[in-house]
Amino acid sequence: MRQSKLLVTTLREAPAEAETASHQLLLRAGYIRMLAAGIYTYLPLGRRVLRKIENIVREEMELTGAQEVLLPSMLPAELWKESERYEVYGKDLIKLQDRHEREFVLGPTHEEVITALVRGEISSYRRLPVTLYQIQTKFRDERRPRSGLLRAREFLMKDAYSFDTDWEGLDAAYVLMYEAYQRIFARCGLHFKAVQANAGAIGGEGENHEFMALSDIGEDTIAVCSACDYAANLEQAEVNRPAAAVHADLAERAAMEKFHTPGLRTIAQLEEQLQIKPEGIIKTLIYEGDGKAFAVLVRGDHEVNEIKVAKAIGVNEVSLADYSDVLAAAGVESGYVGPVGLQLPLVIDAAVAAMAEGIAGAGEKDYHLRSVVPGRDFPLEHVADLRNAVEGEACPKCGNGVLHFHQGIEIGHVFKLGTKYSEKLGATYLDASGRSKPMIMGCYGIGVSRLLAAVAEQSRDDEGLIWPESLAPYRVHILQMSAKDTEQTALAEELYGELTRQGIETLLDDRDERAGVKFKDAGLIGIPVVLVVGKSAGERKIEYWDRRSNAKEVISSAEALSRIIAAHRK
Repeated sequence: MRQSKLLVTTLREAPAEAETASHQLLLRAGYIRMLAAGIYTYLPLGRRVLRKIENIVREEMELTGAQEVLLPSMLPAELWKESERYEVYGKDLIKLQDRHEREFVLGPTHEEVITALVRGEISSYRRLPVTLYQIQTKFRDERRPRSGLLRAREFLMKDAYSFDTDWEGLDAAYVLMYEAYQRIFARCGLHFKAVQANAGAIGGEGENHEFMALSDIGEDTIAVCSACDYAANLEQAEVNRPAAAVHADLAERAAMEKFHTPGLRTIAQLEEQLQIKPEGIIKTLIYEGDGKAFAVLVRGDHEVNEIKVAKAIGVNEVSLADYSDVLAAAGVESGYVGPVGLQLPLVIDAAVAAMAEGIAGAGEKDYHLRSVVPGRDFPLEHVADLRNAVEGEACPKCGNGVLHFHQGIEIGHVFKLGTKYSEKLGATYLDASGRSKPMIMGCYGIGVSRLLAAVAEQSRDDEGLIWPESLAPYRVHILQMSAKDTEQTALAEELYGELTRQGIETLLDDRDERAGVKFKDAGLIGIPVVLVVGKSAGERKIEYWDRRSNAKEVISSAEALSRIIAAHRK
């Protein structure tokens, strides 16, 4: 491709709305353009990278035996109501009506549609197992689209769904997909980690894993053991349950004492004014779930994990009560709420249950209680792991290593759905005895357009993008320093022609631009190998610029061709 004909406009400065490095560079290098918040156009360079990602995904899906389909984007709302996810997704669903006032949604995911398809096509165990996948645009009405392609309202996704007759079959399909994902992300040149995760709105009945591209700008925190292979999203990371405090005789323990704490509402204020450590404080927070209020107790140095809390009390979602709701439920403003005498259900973190004693709110403004003993002064009826893991604590799996935290960008997710959708939507099959049974399902997603941004985030330097060879829009970028120099033109055309004949994707910068502009643009665009045809063209010498190492050397054009062709044939 001749750059003089390519639709690419580079920008010297990043637009104000671009926050992350990947977003800035993809805009500046002419890969994408924003049409509206969270909605992007892919220019020719961006589309070429997307196609490379899609090709890798397709190749690996085909190796698993998965078959490609293409499902509609506009989905009947009745299907979502049938699966009981219409309300779960809520405002994230983009809704519309046709001229007959029938309600539809733009698909954020396709569990309902694929299940409806299979229930109409397969009725016998003889046609199972089967795995179907698609690469298609999805829509989610993000509250605050940000970070470019990493948090968009319209995005490209690969989603696959397996259907089996039993859990053993699902287990095999899950492993097959898990391994395929490992290969896909490795081929894309990513530094990534597979971590235990929460199923979220997709749901399911078994294990699930997220694949995280490690990055400082990632929205997810992952906990990784220093000694074993344990890795989990912070929202799912387990903690070691501490041994309960031993109280030989609770009655002999010091009695609770109420004391005056005017204006001391926060953990930090109590720590500073009373010269105590936060691990000696019992923090009581009021939450709401399914329209009911309850109290969650964690130590002052710990943070509540709302996903664990929701699971512990058996609801889909919980939310922290606001000021007025706390006042109505507990009779006192937040900061002074305590578990003693509180007329609400108590859900207690295991670390609180293990405390010998602690300081807690007194249930009265400007007062706290000291020497509060769990099990004596408030009941320990509902104790569970309710907190976030803390960096540096012991690994919950091996106990030998400690947890280190990393930030990650979610690029893929694999789920064991079980019968969550097949039972609700009637996807059944007849077994060998003629009995009707629900199909056992798995779900496997990859954010294709998000992958483009994740790779850009990891593969860059001060000059611009540095694409891995597997994804680069072109393999070689030829820069002709002077469009008017006949010797340079002859050598540049010769190199371009030979590389093209060898099937090597090559971009020739034949524009009548200053050398500095061409170097700047090449650095931004990030093609792995840059050949600079300049003043030494008459001697058939060029500058070979390896963008990955940023090394530059002057070699003969013949050696450059030989090197590139040999690498291409590997």
